[in-house]
Amino acid sequence: MVAAARLKIGAVSKQTGIAVGALRYYESLGLLHSERGDNGYRYYPLAAVQQVQFIKKAQSLGFSLEDVGEVLNVHQRGDLPCEFVQSLLQEKIHQLEAQIQEMAAFKSELEQYRDRWAANRPRPQPGDICPLIERLPLTQSAASFTDVL
Repeated sequence: MVAAARLKIGAVSKQTGIAVGALRYYESLGLLHSERGDNGYRYYPLAAVQQVQFIKKAQSLGFSLEDVGEVLNVHQRGDLPCEFVQSLLQEKIHQLEAQIQEMAAFKSELEQYRDRWAANRPRPQPGDICPLIERLPLTQSAASFTDVL
């Protein structure tokens, strides 16, 4: 490989705005590849800049690094991964729809608590921090909502 056709990790970081530590992490996941020089430095091909930008754009669409790795594997096999990307995107849309339904149900539950509390304020008992919360039963929907966050 010709020296001019490779970049040190700092140059890739500067050109992409991605921290050196993140680039090393991407490499540990197999999303990027470098060669070690005799001096121990990592040298990346020029295409690494485009690949890092691709990773960040994919993440902005909600794809995990694992998803990105699968897309890159399809590409590296010589196939165009767009159909695979569309299937991943459809899966993300279904997940979001489920989360939206859970959040809407939780919002409704919170509105019911607010309205009940406005109409009937419980009296504090000794040691209570806030009787509105203290008298609240633990519910599955509240627990599952906090897991989404």
